[in-house]
Amino acid sequence: MKYLLNLIFPKVCEACNSSLSDNEITLCTSCRHHLPTTNYHFDNPEAVKKILYGRVKLENASALLHFSKKGIVQQILHNLKYRGHEEIGAFFGQWFGAELATIDDYADIDVVIPVPLYKTKLRKRGYNQVAKFGKNIAKALHADYNDTVLIKTKSTKTQVFKERITRWNNDGAIFDISENKSLVGKHILLVDDIITSGATIEACTTVLLKIDNIKLSVATMAIAD
Repeated sequence: MKYLLNLIFPKVCEACNSSLSDNEITLCTSCRHHLPTTNYHFDNPEAVKKILYGRVKLENASALLHFSKKGIVQQILHNLKYRGHEEIGAFFGQWFGAELATIDDYADIDVVIPVPLYKTKLRKRGYNQVAKFGKNIAKALHADYNDTVLIKTKSTKTQVFKERITRWNNDGAIFDISENKSLVGKHILLVDDIITSGATIEACTTVLLKIDNIKLSVATMAIAD
């Protein structure tokens, strides 16, 4: 049956669109080998934190891949966000989760929370592209996954508006929390697909820091060069 399904619906690499062999998942061996990994979580744990230095206090922060325009990572994330290929999020979550699980700084993560989508965008897309990424990291870290506490209260349609997220968030307009009792005293890992200016992460963490006695860390699939 599996053989017949592969003949009718052949599995292809999310980066180069070539056919995958039976032992390849999501990406072909060549594309995975050429992915621009950061290794920040192993070699340079302060790199991502520097983007948000003086804006929010983070325990740890890392990104799995470097993102550049028209690069391989952009192609993969496009397939994840706009073509319904949620398995990409799961693939990166399993990979990154396995690596973070070997690092003591991430050993006490209690709960993984995804950056949320606005309700109309979630209905239109049908899924949060970060969900399976976060769920698989949570599984690897033996942590809970919670996608109900952090909510997005206003739509931001373009990249330009992301620069204004923090200002709007000061008025409670972009992100909010539905409750805070369940997270008091927890170490939260906030996950997203890509970090660019850091505005989205800053807006989310500013809201989460309203919860008493929490620690915050961040993990993303990619970071823009």
